Amino acid sequence: MDGFKRRLSASIEFRLSWTLALAIALMALIAGTLSFMSALDEAHELQDDVLRQVAQLADRQHMLGPQDVVRTESLGLHAPSSEEDVHFVVMRLAKAGTTAAATSSATAPLALDAHLADGLHTVTSAGVTYRVLIRTLGSGDRTAVAQKTEFRDAIARDSALHAVMPLLVLMPVLLILVADLIRKMFRPISTLAQEIDARAEQDLRPIAEANLPQEVRPFVHALNRLFGRVDEAMQAQRRFVADAAHELRSPLTALSLQAEGLSTQALPEAAALRVAALQQGIGRSKKLIDQLLALARVQSTLPPDGPQQVSVQQVFRHALEDLMPLAEAKQIDIGLDTAHDAAVMASELDLITLVKNLVDNAIRYTPHGGRVDLSVMQSGGLTTLQVRDNGPGIAPSERERVFDAFYRTLGTSQTGSGLGLAIVRAIADRIGATVQLAAADPQTGQGLSVTVQMRARTLTPA
Repeated sequence: MDGFKRRLSASIEFRLSWTLALAIALMALIAGTLSFMSALDEAHELQDDVLRQVAQLADRQHMLGPQDVVRTESLGLHAPSSEEDVHFVVMRLAKAGTTAAATSSATAPLALDAHLADGLHTVTSAGVTYRVLIRTLGSGDRTAVAQKTEFRDAIARDSALHAVMPLLVLMPVLLILVADLIRKMFRPISTLAQEIDARAEQDLRPIAEANLPQEVRPFVHALNRLFGRVDEAMQAQRRFVADAAHELRSPLTALSLQAEGLSTQALPEAAALRVAALQQGIGRSKKLIDQLLALARVQSTLPPDGPQQVSVQQVFRHALEDLMPLAEAKQIDIGLDTAHDAAVMASELDLITLVKNLVDNAIRYTPHGGRVDLSVMQSGGLTTLQVRDNGPGIAPSERERVFDAFYRTLGTSQTGSGLGLAIVRAIADRIGATVQLAAADPQTGQGLSVTVQMRARTLTPA
């Protein structure tokens, strides 16, 4: 009951359905009662008219004789099979001051007072109630036509129930139709909610209002204005990051040139060591600025070059062109599976950036003389990119945290900014891909396997 109350207070659709159902049921009950009573009265009036017609028929045919009683079949009417169920009794009344007994059978006497006035009466004789019509003929004789009220009431109830039956049958159908209609009326709102819920985090496009009910449009207007304000704030933040990174590039470039000039000079050993440390720090700062610019770019609302058919093997080659010197410096063996290729619909620059960050991380965290493997496969409508290394790997408890910007695992001796995997996640969200981290060797938990899955596309010649 508590769940029903919570749902009733929380759901407009449920509340409206129940309110209309109760209103329809109440109106149907009132209408059914009134219809039943009206049909019952009409049936009784019709039966009274039948009594009058039977009296006229008996008078015209002069059916009354000395026996004073006429059975139903003597009038040419249908008679039931049982004497006790004879519908009508037609009799001549005794003269004033006496009583006459007339029955439809010898065991059911009907005694009427001769002083009864003309018209319809309800009388009880021998424990049986009758409806009696008294009529004075033109000759001055008086006749009575009687019918059992039990039989009359049964016929009247049947007639009234037949009149109400369509309403009783159609009321559940009406309730079902109303509930279905309300559900269909609220369907655009459910569709709108699903559409908004399915959007990517960066998708702040205005919601289309063409197929929405007029009552929902003010709410959609407010949402669109909110999306606009959020988009402006995010664009301002991205511009700030990009502008700051651009502004830092110039002084860092000047510092790098000066440090490079100092390194060519004959300096004392201590000074030379300090200049080398300065060059390393400037290099890290330049890489951080480049990654900040890349993160600001991939977090933009739309890709700069739009989606296109991209060969994964070609992306691997472009990414490795810039990273091979780093791999050779650490004597890392780069394994590239060229037996398979696949095509995806994405921005080529985005995909190159994604693969480049994954391979760069793998090379940096793989020990000297290690191995990094790149592969691609296509099955079930999905293209799977995989980068595996035999480095220390990432603990399962940290595999979700490493996608946060500037987060770095503890205990690592490698320098970095903690933006590489954040850039990978941002690109994956934009191109509709998923990224999963796992141990390259499940038995020892060593190494890292990064799997990127996205929709496949048939590779066509360029």
